[in-house]
Amino acid sequence: MNIKKIRYYQLFSIFFDFILGTILHFTYKWSGNNSLVAIFSSINESVWEHLKLLFFPMLITTIMGSFYFRNKVPNFFCSKVFGIFIAISFTIVFFYTYAGILGINLAIVDISSFFIAVILGEFISYLLIINKTKCNIILSSLFIILMVLFFTVFTFNPPSIGLFYDLGQKNKPN
Repeated sequence: MNIKKIRYYQLFSIFFDFILGTILHFTYKWSGNNSLVAIFSSINESVWEHLKLLFFPMLITTIMGSFYFRNKVPNFFCSKVFGIFIAISFTIVFFYTYAGILGINLAIVDISSFFIAVILGEFISYLLIINKTKCNIILSSLFIILMVLFFTVFTFNPPSIGLFYDLGQKNKPN
């Protein structure tokens, strides 16, 4: 295992995630509200929709890196998937904690938390990779499949819970 190559790949992943995640915030509107684009782009200002901005760029770097490191780093895929899980979990917990304490959400804090979540997820992935942490490829694959399925289904049929509430709406539900 070449730790230097892994480190560079993780830095590349962070910047790729930043750029693509930012672009995905706008691609749904740019596409003229295309249904296919809606699956991987944010269609509103809900916390759920913003998780796509983390998930899909991180998934792309996971898949690309899995091909590149496949024979050299056996735990690469699982480690990266765990990083995705950490980034998503951080985003949800951080948002509801700070918004609950302040009673409001602030765009600058939400945007900053995106960048922190990406860095945290990619850093955790890196630590797991270099420590050669054992993992279960089946569970990791199942997580990815379920998340893609959930993002697809819940984009068009969101449950009536706070995670899916469009924070850009002026009138909040009771």
